[in-house]
Amino acid sequence: MTVGELLQDVAPAVPPNYRPLGHADSAALDVPCRGVTNDSRRVEPGWVFVALRGLKADGADFAHLAIAAGAAAVVAERDAGAVQPDKAAPLVPWVVVADARQALAGLAAAFFGHPSREMCVVGITGTNGKTTTSYLVASIFEAAGMRCGLMGTVAYRTGIHERAATRTTPEAPELHGMMRQMVEVGCAACAMEVSSHALELRRGDGIRLSAAVFTNLTRDHLEFHGNMENYFSAKRRLFEMLPADAPAAVNADDPRGAAVMEVTRRPVTYALDRAADVTPGPLSVSLAGLEFDARTPQGNVHVQSPLVGRPNAYNILAAVSVTAALGLPLDAIERGLSRLQGVPGRFERASSPDDDITVVVDYAHTDDALRNLLEVARPLTTGRLITVFGAGGGRDRAKRPLMGMVAARLSDLVVITSDNPRTEDPARIIEEVNLGARPETRQGGAHVLTIVDRRDAILHAVDEAASGDMVLVAGRGHEKYQEIDGELVPFDDVVVAREALGARRLRSRVG
Repeated sequence: MTVGELLQDVAPAVPPNYRPLGHADSAALDVPCRGVTNDSRRVEPGWVFVALRGLKADGADFAHLAIAAGAAAVVAERDAGAVQPDKAAPLVPWVVVADARQALAGLAAAFFGHPSREMCVVGITGTNGKTTTSYLVASIFEAAGMRCGLMGTVAYRTGIHERAATRTTPEAPELHGMMRQMVEVGCAACAMEVSSHALELRRGDGIRLSAAVFTNLTRDHLEFHGNMENYFSAKRRLFEMLPADAPAAVNADDPRGAAVMEVTRRPVTYALDRAADVTPGPLSVSLAGLEFDARTPQGNVHVQSPLVGRPNAYNILAAVSVTAALGLPLDAIERGLSRLQGVPGRFERASSPDDDITVVVDYAHTDDALRNLLEVARPLTTGRLITVFGAGGGRDRAKRPLMGMVAARLSDLVVITSDNPRTEDPARIIEEVNLGARPETRQGGAHVLTIVDRRDAILHAVDEAASGDMVLVAGRGHEKYQEIDGELVPFDDVVVAREALGARRLRSRVG
């Protein structure tokens, strides 16, 4: 495909206005296109560079670097202006578009041959539950004999390869590139989390969705979206992108569910508390997992899953709803649910049956997610509930005291510590969390400690626990690094918790 053919492919969606830089003419559009990127540092000869406007910089200001590296064309939202290539670099077409992000998504999809059209792509959005639901959906497809790719917060799986995710939904060139890899190794499906950031920034444009899932909406990412209405509007875009015949599994218990259904033509509702298309029979809940029957329009699905707690009942119903609506066999749905043993950093047990306490690591990093985690854990412990958590820097500050309030109200002992402070002072973040944990601002009699160093906080909680207690380490889940002063410092909650448990066992043997 030439550069001109690639640009023509997306012209109906993003009408370009060709404005050559310098003396370049239309013949420059006839060169073969070898890649698409929005990162000037990644440009190679024959690539198209798309200049995006960011919060801090305009990519067009780096176009001269892309041209010097061999860019075959530049796509931007403004004229070249004073931007000039190095004298030794060739002159290239400069294409002006109204929306560079939409252009990037369209160009990436076209360059990789629209791989989403060759798979069953299920997009999953919501505040909580996206990761677990995507793992469940992928497991069900695999049980049905359909190789399934996966993209989300924890990992990217392209059929035979897996690597740690850098963001929940990657930028369009990486996204479509991975989908092409999936198709080439025989993937018939892809389960992908779609974040509100990705929807707002149009990373997912150009994907042909076969189905979508709405899990729920609670407070998060307001530092980016500004308010809950903007946050919800971003989430709802996923359902506005759905083809008319594509099913949308919608949580009818969530207050925003009705507004999601307004923009879908084929909604399939699921709920625990309300009438819906897919509902559960009596729930059996224990540390061993969940067991119940899911009633669907296609018939009953017997659920036997190692996943723990009521929030996972919602995630299971979401996965059942969307896969049954897509026509997957009910027996394959049952096998897929039972085969998924767990999801990294989601109620992940760091302790073993030989330990006298239970230690759980979870990604809960909002007040609602923390409340759900504590409400799941409370009936599963015979002793005290000890919670170790913090709040991330550079994110919505208003949720910090709310998290402190929830933890202090529902725990017996709380240890407030550092999370990912990023460029903020961790002690200051802890102070803001602790505002909600003070006796005068919350209900409950939890004892509250503050320990800035996260390792020390986890070690203290495990050491402080008595036989039968449960220790919850919340906020970071699967993450392998802490972000401190702009640097990534290796830190894994599960590893640290197991070190603490090992030290506890050693002290017990010595004693």
